[in-house]
Amino acid sequence: MPDTTRVILNGKGAANPAVREAIYDLRRAGNTIEVRTTWEGGDAARLAVEAMSDGVDRLVAGGGDGTINEVVNGLLGASGRPDIDLGLLPLGTANDFARGCGIPLEPRDALALAIEGTPVAVDAGKANDQYFMNVASGGFGAEVTTSTPPDLKRVMGGGAYALVGILTALKLEPYQGRMKGPDGDEEHAALVMAVGNGRQAGGGFQVTPNARLDDGLLDVMIVRDFPGAALGQVLDELQQLDRADNEFVYYRQLPVVEIEADREAPVNLDGEPQRWNNMRFECLPGVLSLVLPEDCPMLTR
Repeated sequence: MPDTTRVILNGKGAANPAVREAIYDLRRAGNTIEVRTTWEGGDAARLAVEAMSDGVDRLVAGGGDGTINEVVNGLLGASGRPDIDLGLLPLGTANDFARGCGIPLEPRDALALAIEGTPVAVDAGKANDQYFMNVASGGFGAEVTTSTPPDLKRVMGGGAYALVGILTALKLEPYQGRMKGPDGDEEHAALVMAVGNGRQAGGGFQVTPNARLDDGLLDVMIVRDFPGAALGQVLDELQQLDRADNEFVYYRQLPVVEIEADREAPVNLDGEPQRWNNMRFECLPGVLSLVLPEDCPMLTR
């Protein structure tokens, strides 16, 4: 077990009684646990860099997908291969990355795993000059994440994304663009784009269901523009992503992919919004030491 564990706790979770009791309980069991809380944007990244400088053995990101994203950006922005183990304490609304990894959602169980579990080397994704652990979504997927009101997220949980998604789809305009990959250039009129290091986004939707955290590849899924009469075919293709003759759903596993859009497009990295015309996505193999359950479904081994 690590000599010292430091928890970077999203400020919203600091008053959570279950979190406080989990920390006290594990301290009573003999673990040295330090806590740092965030106050404003950028704090989690800064505190992650500070933990590395202080020689902390194990760092725990306590929050939702956005907190994990900020911590990872702090670590990878400061070091190409950080010498620190990272655990997860899921406290967000959707917790897409933690759920996909099989991390317990109960704070005591999650924190115990983060402290006592064995870390493994996993990949991270890079989008232009930003990093992501889970999914980069564009077009429809990005609009859903940014347009879901916080109050609705709290009331409905992950179901809020589905509701806003349906409303958004009614007035969706495709993005014209060119994708450059190892197999050459391809033109797409895209409604939905997802580039996954992890598998699910938007409150539990499996957008890149074949993704693995240690395969050195990103999973790219694009839903092309389609007529309303083809909705059934699209749904069928989404259930059979590997089928070679899919007309509207594109799915590939690639180490690098570049996308040029005809106009500035919304892109979300683990729920954190960006707007880009040109995007370069790259898999960074084995750059993070992440504590995961032994039966994590997103590992190849």
